[in-house]
Amino acid sequence: VQLVESGGGLVQPGDSLRLSCTASQSAFYNLYTMGWFRQAPGKEREGVSFLNMRDTSTYYADSVKHRFTISADNAKNTVYLEMTSLRPEDTGVYFCGADPRAYYSPIVGLDPRNYNNWGQGTQVSVSS
Repeated sequence: VQLVESGGGLVQPGDSLRLSCTASQSAFYNLYTMGWFRQAPGKEREGVSFLNMRDTSTYYADSVKHRFTISADNAKNTVYLEMTSLRPEDTGVYFCGADPRAYYSPIVGLDPRNYNNWGQGTQVSVSS
């Protein structure tokens, strides 16, 4: 499965960004969970949000609740992460993860070890 992320950049605190993750068309409909993860320098990869493609339920890490929104456009084989009110601590490489299993628990869905497919990542830097 090929996943391609885009949309990262350098922004100031309080700004917004939208990340995109596009999957190969043939694989997209067999991917039941799509997630966003991030990795700051010197830290482990952490779950930010994921979307259960079966029932469209969404889940967020506490640190991004009410600021980030995950969504999907099935016609474009694309999952988005809309990020608002960005903070310096949101800085990191953001990765898109996908898995053919449907996750319903945030403990499972926000754990990067439960994903078998990854994109190359896109850098998000929040600094004044």
